[in-house]
Amino acid sequence: MFRTALRNVLAHKARLLMTVLAVVLGVAFVSGTLVFTSTVSDAFRKSSEKGFTNVDVAVRPHKGSGSQAAPGAAPRLPQSLLDRAAKVPGAASATGSVSGFAAVPHKDGTFSTRGASSTGANYYPGTDGKDARYPLKSGRAPQGPDEVALDAKTAERGGYKVGDTVRMSVDGPVLRQKLTGVFTTDDGNVSAGGTLALFDTATAQKLYGKPGGFDEIELKAAAGTSQAALKTAVEKVLPKDAEATTGKQLAKEQADATAKAMDGMRTGMLVFAGIALFVGTFIIANTFTMLIAQRTKELALLRAVGATRRQVTRSVLIEALLVGSVASVIGLLAGIGIGAAMRPMMESFGSVVPDGPLVVSGSTVITALVVGTVVTTLAAWLPGRRAAKIPPVAAMNSVHAMATAKSLVVRNVIGSLLAAGGAAVAAGASSESALGLGAFLLVVGVFVLTPLLSRPLIAAVGPLLRAFGMPGRLAQQNAVRNPRRTAATASALMVGLTLITAITVIAGSVQKAIDKMAADAIKADYVVVMANMNALSPDVAGKLAAHPKVTSSSPLREAPVRVDGEDDSLTGVDGRTIGGLVKVGFSAGSFAGLTGDKAVVDEKTAKSHGWKNGSSFAVAYPDGTNGMLTVAGVYKGNQMFQGIMVDNATVTPHMPQVDDRQVMVKVKGGASSANKESLREALGDNPAIQVQSKDDISREIAKVVSLMLNILYGLLAMAVLVAVLGVVNTLAMSVAERRREIGMLRAIGLDRGEIKRMVRLESLVISLFGGVLGVGLGVFFGWAAGEQIGASMATYELVLPWGSLAVFLLLSGLVGVLAALWPARRAARMNMLVAIKAD
Repeated sequence: MFRTALRNVLAHKARLLMTVLAVVLGVAFVSGTLVFTSTVSDAFRKSSEKGFTNVDVAVRPHKGSGSQAAPGAAPRLPQSLLDRAAKVPGAASATGSVSGFAAVPHKDGTFSTRGASSTGANYYPGTDGKDARYPLKSGRAPQGPDEVALDAKTAERGGYKVGDTVRMSVDGPVLRQKLTGVFTTDDGNVSAGGTLALFDTATAQKLYGKPGGFDEIELKAAAGTSQAALKTAVEKVLPKDAEATTGKQLAKEQADATAKAMDGMRTGMLVFAGIALFVGTFIIANTFTMLIAQRTKELALLRAVGATRRQVTRSVLIEALLVGSVASVIGLLAGIGIGAAMRPMMESFGSVVPDGPLVVSGSTVITALVVGTVVTTLAAWLPGRRAAKIPPVAAMNSVHAMATAKSLVVRNVIGSLLAAGGAAVAAGASSESALGLGAFLLVVGVFVLTPLLSRPLIAAVGPLLRAFGMPGRLAQQNAVRNPRRTAATASALMVGLTLITAITVIAGSVQKAIDKMAADAIKADYVVVMANMNALSPDVAGKLAAHPKVTSSSPLREAPVRVDGEDDSLTGVDGRTIGGLVKVGFSAGSFAGLTGDKAVVDEKTAKSHGWKNGSSFAVAYPDGTNGMLTVAGVYKGNQMFQGIMVDNATVTPHMPQVDDRQVMVKVKGGASSANKESLREALGDNPAIQVQSKDDISREIAKVVSLMLNILYGLLAMAVLVAVLGVVNTLAMSVAERRREIGMLRAIGLDRGEIKRMVRLESLVISLFGGVLGVGLGVFFGWAAGEQIGASMATYELVLPWGSLAVFLLLSGLVGVLAALWPARRAARMNMLVAIKAD
């Protein structure tokens, strides 16, 4: 039976080509994802290890736990602790580090916030006057409040050289620093495309609100002292609010964080690879079904000469295993190429990956080979089992050709139950897992019902097909002649279009909801934020308030607190002006009472704590002091404004470092290009600060939504491409199966052009059938997902993108036309006499 299977594969290699391509694409997607994520993780891990070569033990703040610890950030490490740590036995040197955000634009003033971090830190010279972490490539170290050093890659990208003035920003106001030096570093963030600016220690401490303090103390062990021994020695001089960690542990933590970040990307890409493979199963099953149908007499003869049902099934599975193995090996090789190509592709989009070798692990090889062979074998199992059940005599007489009425009834009943159950679960889903289960059951149910649905839906286009004369009528009859085959072909396209449609509906509805939310919730003309959403200096709010065109403004400040013993936060606002800058409907009270120890809370927070207007609650502030606040109003929260609001005068004295999340501004004459430019000039034309109107906010979010949509479309394009291969494969094999019939049609008068038209129209009908099902299911899933989104987003409402839906249907038709080009040409070129003689 093995030799028989091998000969069958070799005999039908041309007809199995599309099946091989479908498996190759799916496996290439899987292996490419695994190779790329493994390569990136390994590169970041090695980069992390390099970055900690000069750190044997690190001392970091530790704020402790429980109700006794003050909320907010951990305390900074004092100079006295650095001095004590430097004197512990086994310590060769001790370095104090301070770091934070530092936006370094290019020399032409442009500033990119994509992907990598923008960091500022201190240059801490040792006894030799050098900082071993940052070897100078040119120039000297910064020594005053107006000097800075840049890493070599940032200086090169930005066009800077020693002696230039660098316009940069830490928390808002523009700093004009003289570039005194360019250094090299093994910092993983710089290797990944980030920027690093160094100030002298006193300047860095002042800029980052930590005068006299450090974020971290790094120790280098003396010769003969292990990291563990140095850690033990250091722990003896540490206060309770500090902890020591070895350099190896720090490198591991950073590598683990990178791996965790890559896990999300890997999982997401593998999901789409799985979708492509799932679509490929339709092609594989269809291919083997048609091959078996063409070899029914051969299989019957095998049964007649003694082959058992199990041997016939095994023969088909061996064929599938051989096809899957070949396709998996090709897919693995293609995936390695994809993994290698993705690094420069990411760099072209502005993301930089550290240098490192291409990583092809044993698990990647095994996964790719197993996935391809298992998917192919499982997809071929049902056609093989069905072939084995055919009685030899019936097969020789082709009695088995049509499905029995009983089998179709059973199939339709099962499909109806699955579809109805899936629709009910998806419509009433209260969680993502329930929605996913309902979606899966509904898709499977519709797939099972597709043969039943094909007849009425294809019959509906009958009048249009009849306009094409005899080729049109024949195309309609061919499309419904074998409902199961039509169903499998159309379902492959249906899956891809279902996902594309659902994502488009959800994205369009969310975008509309955000636009409405911005319009409904913001009265201010402008919102001022840092480009990377970091905190703003309070100087920005002061400059805007003093601007002659500004009629009212309010900074929004975030302060971590404990409310009734639980971690929470307060949003500080200007109680006098906030009512004219935001629009939140109050169910009780108003902003008018927002002074002193009064607060306004959103309805969800009030309900969770059992508060109402006049209720009082205890607050533990970031500086460790306690107080009481009284509810002066309850408002309807939304995605933009929610939680507990208090007057800035109440919360600011308790903040160790005052900074703003954003500043809301109202100007004379409303939002206009002139007013926007005027505000930007007042802030020093700082590229790190964004002055956004409501339209700007909507456009910014629309860009993010569009980017996500394009990424998802790109990933789903693989599934659609596999579906196109399925249409080509089905038509090509159908043409081969109907050689005698096509020959007879040519003999009785159909010319080559009409034969081509018949095949193309058949392909068009099948593709449009799959397109209609996909768009219909996608709209339903978009609605079902929207019901969940609407529970947390009051402005959400279903928006059907009719233009996009029409484009998807047109594209499904185009798929049908393109997929039919080769099969139609092949059918038209048949020699009618040879075709009529065909067995």
